[in-house]
Amino acid sequence: MLTDTAIKKAKPKDKAYKLGDAGGLYLFVMPSGYRSWRMKFRFAGKEKRLVFGSYPDTTLLQARAMRENAAKLLRDGVDPSVHKVQQAAAQVARVGATFKTIAEDWLVSQDATWSKRYAQNVKNSFVQDVYPKLGHLPIDAITTPLVLKVLRPVEERGAIETAHRIRQRISEVFARAIGSGIVAADPAAVAQRALSPIKRGKQPAVRTVEAARIVLRKVEEQPAHPLTKLASRFLSLTAVRSGVLRMAEPKEFEGLGGPEPIWRIPAAKMKLVVDQKEDAAFEFIVPLSRQAVETITVAMDFSGKGPLIFRSVRHPRRPLSDSTLSKAYREAGFTGLHVPHGWRSTFSTVMNELAGVESRVGDRAIIDLMLAHVPSNSVEAAYNRAAYMPRRRELAQEWADLLVQELAPLESLLTGLRQHA
Repeated sequence: MLTDTAIKKAKPKDKAYKLGDAGGLYLFVMPSGYRSWRMKFRFAGKEKRLVFGSYPDTTLLQARAMRENAAKLLRDGVDPSVHKVQQAAAQVARVGATFKTIAEDWLVSQDATWSKRYAQNVKNSFVQDVYPKLGHLPIDAITTPLVLKVLRPVEERGAIETAHRIRQRISEVFARAIGSGIVAADPAAVAQRALSPIKRGKQPAVRTVEAARIVLRKVEEQPAHPLTKLASRFLSLTAVRSGVLRMAEPKEFEGLGGPEPIWRIPAAKMKLVVDQKEDAAFEFIVPLSRQAVETITVAMDFSGKGPLIFRSVRHPRRPLSDSTLSKAYREAGFTGLHVPHGWRSTFSTVMNELAGVESRVGDRAIIDLMLAHVPSNSVEAAYNRAAYMPRRRELAQEWADLLVQELAPLESLLTGLRQHA
């Protein structure tokens, strides 16, 4: 075995030569005087060599430690020369690899499969909740407690499901980093067990038209901005998803002064897969009752000339927030009993029971269609949209006539007690 004294005495010769140690390790001496530590080994039946570093920058003791590490890799069935290349690539990848840089790279990679609106929602969740705490940190320095520092405040504001979604997105970023060799594990995976469980089940909703009238009346009696009250009433009349309503634009409404008024919702705004969102045949047409026309007309007049009808008062180019609508229902006393999204369930329950009592068997499929439960192909979607429109319009009017009985006139929603939207 080599000694430090023997190494120091090794002089360059006309040809390169080796000074052997043990276990395949040797010092390679060049005619120029340059000396480097190398290891000879066999992998998959082939003789290979591995370079550890130069001498004296790498000492004999360090070279022997590197040899032992390489020997362990061989015992585990790993080629140490390939492992070295992988480690070097990972080291390069780690330079400047903050959580934000990897997250932005992951977001770009999803462009082909996500709708623009969903992509923006995901990015907003990072900008608002994740980047302030993790964005600037090297991704390999992030631990589970740091991930939980992001998620706990989201939980504390009551957004349990949102906290779980953000955790899942953080895990996706770490999966990309693992695939690039930058990190070895996902600290967000363990955080899932530390979060409050999601309460599964249908959205709370009243089941009779009498109870529905009480909900609307009490919500409209609470102090709230007029646009919040108008949004609540229009949501109940149309039974659309609240996200679609909040993004409603004046240009989507047609024939409001005629006999067949409609709301033409672009496919891009509907709850569809990406391919369907890009197919105009999947746009959704809502036939508007007389009361719905009156409500949306008042809302458009009140809202002004902005791009959105149900806009935020503080940020006119942003939509009314979903939490604003939900808060109005909570403050009216309907926590656990009815939420804005519950109007879809209420509409379905009331109208299906009415169809059953009056033996209108064919109405059941049409009611389902009115809730935007679309067919699987664009041809069928386009056919049903046209074929059932007359009956859908009749059912929409029947529902509105049942719902608005004893409600305050629309004008009162503009003059009642206010809170900002």
